[in-house]
Amino acid sequence: QVHVVESGGGLVQAGDSLRLACAASGRTFTLLRMGWFRQAPGKEREFVAAISRGGTSTDYANPVKGRFTISRDNAKVTMYLQMNNLKPEDTAVYYCAADVGIPGSISTTPQSYPWWGQGTQVTVSS
Repeated sequence: QVHVVESGGGLVQAGDSLRLACAASGRTFTLLRMGWFRQAPGKEREFVAAISRGGTSTDYANPVKGRFTISRDNAKVTMYLQMNNLKPEDTAVYYCAADVGIPGSISTTPQSYPWWGQGTQVTVSS
C-alpha cells in the first residue's frame, strides 16, 4: 500500500504560478513511477503529466506543454508539478497517482495507477 498526499493548491489569477507537491510513503519512493491528473466539474479525469521512477522520462498533456513541469526529489520522497502561466481552463482538482514501475517507464492512463491522493483544488480566475 502506498499513501500519497497532495499539497499546494489554491486560488490564483490567470498568468500566475503554483507549485503542487506530492509526498508518497509505504513503498520505496525510487520504485514508483508517478503522475498528475486533474478533474474539472462535469468532466472526466484527464492526464496532466507523468514521470518515471528515476525522473529520466516525462510526458505532458498537450494543453500544459511548455507551461507545466513535472519533477521529483527522491531524497525528499516528493514529486512536484510547477505550473506557470495558469489559465482559467486549468481550474480543476489535481490528483497525484503512483504505481510500481520498471526503470524509464511512464503511463498516461489513470487505470495504470493503483494509488491516488485525495486531490488538491486549483482555481484560476480570469
